[in-house]
Amino acid sequence: MPGWGEILAEINATVIPGTAGPPDVDGVRMKYLRQLATLTGNTTVIYVTDTQTGGPQTIIDQSDMIGLMEVFRGQRTDQLDLILHSAGGQAEACDRLVGYMRSKFKYVRVFVPLQAMSAATMWAMAADEIVMGNHSQVGPIDPQIGLPSGINIPAGALTAQFKEASDQCAEDPSRLTGWLPTLQQYPPGILNVCENAADLAKTLVEQWLTTYMLKNRRHRAKIAKTAAEWLADHKVHLSHGRAITREQLLEKKLVVTALEDDQALQDAVLSVSHAVNHTFNISPSAVKLIENQEGRRFVRHGGQQIMVNPALIPMPSPPATPPAPPNP
Repeated sequence: MPGWGEILAEINATVIPGTAGPPDVDGVRMKYLRQLATLTGNTTVIYVTDTQTGGPQTIIDQSDMIGLMEVFRGQRTDQLDLILHSAGGQAEACDRLVGYMRSKFKYVRVFVPLQAMSAATMWAMAADEIVMGNHSQVGPIDPQIGLPSGINIPAGALTAQFKEASDQCAEDPSRLTGWLPTLQQYPPGILNVCENAADLAKTLVEQWLTTYMLKNRRHRAKIAKTAAEWLADHKVHLSHGRAITREQLLEKKLVVTALEDDQALQDAVLSVSHAVNHTFNISPSAVKLIENQEGRRFVRHGGQQIMVNPALIPMPSPPATPPAPPNP
């Protein structure tokens, strides 16, 4: 398997000597994506974001539906391999994306070559099977609430703080004075927002696990409920960015396969992952890429949404030759 450095060298070698043209990073990435699809025979899609850059343009949101519609269009197999790399985003958008994905594909296998966190973890739980390496991680699904100050805090932590304040003030009303500066920074209704967001994350994951990954498992409802509550418990994980490993998911009786079990598959998946990583480094304006094995892709560059289908865009027709003037 070519490693990170070998694939970078391959990309750099595509530059024509003596020219200032950019390297053909798209061509190299598509080469490895097609090799993976050939190996599995499945529709193969990557949903990857530049997690190093971060920012609102990289989150899972409703505009991603356009990308999925593009890359799912015209596929002749009902089995999907999805390579997922994301720091997360909106649970509501994830709900719609999962619904559309499962309407198009009977069997979904999600590969996590590096990390799929927060809402991306929720997305992975809608698969029939998750494939992770020793180095891979998913993350807690406890929702993060944005405050007017611009700070994001765990919904569970905020709810716990409200409960602590309520209990202390009920025991000793004079403590309200000490709590007021803290409580006044939160907008009205924030407690309900936190509770609803936490319930939504758990409900969706529990539903998806029961319907897809655990559909043939005895006691699937109980396993799904236990796993969803564990994934959403901020008191267990202590940090929203904390890694949850393959072994931990297996302990919760989820269907998780070791990427290392199939050497050829591991090589193919990691080659795609390395090529994607170089894409973001070489094209720093690109922050999100949704692409399939046929070259259909949706790219977000600095807030702009661009769909490019190199194999599908017809070449422009040559201009018509004007008729020769009549002989005098």
